[in-house]
Amino acid sequence: MTNRALAAEFIGSLILFATVVGSGVMAERLAGGNVAVALIGNTASTGAVLYVLITLLGPVSGAHFNPAVTILLGARCDWLPFTLAQLSGGIIGVLIVHAMFEMPLIEFGSKIRTGPGQWIGEFVATFGLLFTIVVGSRQRPDAVPALVALWIVAGYWFTASTSFANPAITIARALTDSFAGIRPLDAPGFIIAQFAGALAGWRFSTWLVPRAHATAPATG
Repeated sequence: MTNRALAAEFIGSLILFATVVGSGVMAERLAGGNVAVALIGNTASTGAVLYVLITLLGPVSGAHFNPAVTILLGARCDWLPFTLAQLSGGIIGVLIVHAMFEMPLIEFGSKIRTGPGQWIGEFVATFGLLFTIVVGSRQRPDAVPALVALWIVAGYWFTASTSFANPAITIARALTDSFAGIRPLDAPGFIIAQFAGALAGWRFSTWLVPRAHATAPATG
């Protein structure tokens, strides 16, 4: 692990989390109460920035931006510095969004996101994320930025939870009372489901496509 890798995780998480929250704020303001239109704007921005960030920062840090990815696929021995970089960068990104849109700098989410359906959604979303990263990196490494971006775009629409799929972004989204927010009370249920889904996705995908049978070298 290098300082450059930590800096990449910090700035990548800052930009990603700011995009998720900021595009949600902008979309909600422009959609005139139409939630579907707001979600389209939120989804498109998130997918686009994921493609950019993974392409640019993947060679520097692996472009995790996600503690579940770091722990299962990346720097297991260095998971704490990576996670702190992701979380601190992400929270600063949310604060920047609040400042840009002249919202209260410090606030907490009030959107209720809880219950078995939501937890299953987060399990599925994070299972699919790890599956996409592992199988993609072993079969089509050059396509991983697009594959991950497309998975998250799809997850926004087919999961009941709108696919947070990231413990760090769940915490950051608990600190905004906007379209992308979540009640702090509901965050632990999401995080447990995310880690469970990530573990299941990692175990299944590494069994399905072991390194020895991969058609291309893994990138992470």
